[in-house]
Amino acid sequence: MNSLRRIQNDGHKCTIFAIVTFAYWFSLFVYVPILPSYVENMESSYIFIGFVLGSYGLMQIVARLPFGILSDYMNVRRPFVIFGLCTSIFSCFGFALTDGPIGALVFRAIAGISAATWVAFTVLYASYFSGKKTAWAMGSIQCIMVIAQLISMGLSGFLVNKWGWHAPFWLGGIVGGFGLVLSLYITETEGDSTRTPIKMKELTSVIRDPTLCKVSLLSIFAHSILFITMFGFMPAYALHIGADRDNLALLVFSFMLPHAIASLVSGKILVPILGQWTTLMSGFLGSTVFTLMIPFIHHFGWLCLAQIFNGFTLGLTFPLLMSMSIQSTASEKKATAMGFYQAVYAIGMFIGPFLAGGVSTAFGLEGGFILASTIGMLAACLSFYWSKEK
Repeated sequence: MNSLRRIQNDGHKCTIFAIVTFAYWFSLFVYVPILPSYVENMESSYIFIGFVLGSYGLMQIVARLPFGILSDYMNVRRPFVIFGLCTSIFSCFGFALTDGPIGALVFRAIAGISAATWVAFTVLYASYFSGKKTAWAMGSIQCIMVIAQLISMGLSGFLVNKWGWHAPFWLGGIVGGFGLVLSLYITETEGDSTRTPIKMKELTSVIRDPTLCKVSLLSIFAHSILFITMFGFMPAYALHIGADRDNLALLVFSFMLPHAIASLVSGKILVPILGQWTTLMSGFLGSTVFTLMIPFIHHFGWLCLAQIFNGFTLGLTFPLLMSMSIQSTASEKKATAMGFYQAVYAIGMFIGPFLAGGVSTAFGLEGGFILASTIGMLAACLSFYWSKEK
């Protein structure tokens, strides 16, 4: 009877956490497809657009590791989850109530501060499961994140066409508020509340872990590709080749639905067959090919078809990299390891769109996609090299 009650309680807290996670990512991404065009409408250059997009990652570079260290030191995750939702809501309503390129830069940067608390989400959710299920837990929460991004981004173009540029921001703030209310019912795990906090002198041993450093570097490349393409200039490219804003939903679904499916099959199906490093290499190689196709596609239908494969192959890498970052780390150091991992990959969120913005200013949007495919090839080569190490 007690076992049944415990299972029911575990299922209840996981359900609440899943809904909160969905609301959190919905509020952060509901306006992402229209953001480049929104800023471009203000007569901004591609390099400034790239800086706005990159500010989201820049703030995570600054904040994620400190959040992870502080979370481990205080032995808590829940306050960081609540703070993340509060800052996301503030960002959305700030966008909704202002208009101008500087406002866009400021409030996207605040969204980056919100996203820096993702370290607490992932570690708290992983703590609900036994060590052997960590990869499955990371795949599950990654899938929730991707589904939230898929639905929110799919609505973006429709909302703008129906109610104007600010509609996605209003909706994001409202959904984030709902998540904030539910976050008050999230519980810490008993193991987290009773363990010994990490000591500052132990930080270097966490950061020097070879696997953590390798997957963090690869994640820089993966996030560079993602934030140059689907979360960056892909929607703007679709509009340039003749799509209208309503068509952006189809583009988003073409990329994000296979991306979500890949999050589920990566650790559960492919890794047992291919191994971790070969799965990563396959994902990066596939993304390289399908990203390189983009500059040569001038029909919206073919662009969507290419993104089905691009979304799936790139989606193979994210949950696997995340699970590898903490799989050999002690419980009391997981948030620090995750904070380091997420702080490092945030470099890709910043440098990817920023460099692509500069390249696109000089050579057009096509140049940015060629840059992304080059990054993908480099990541595939490193994955292959590390797969051969004993």
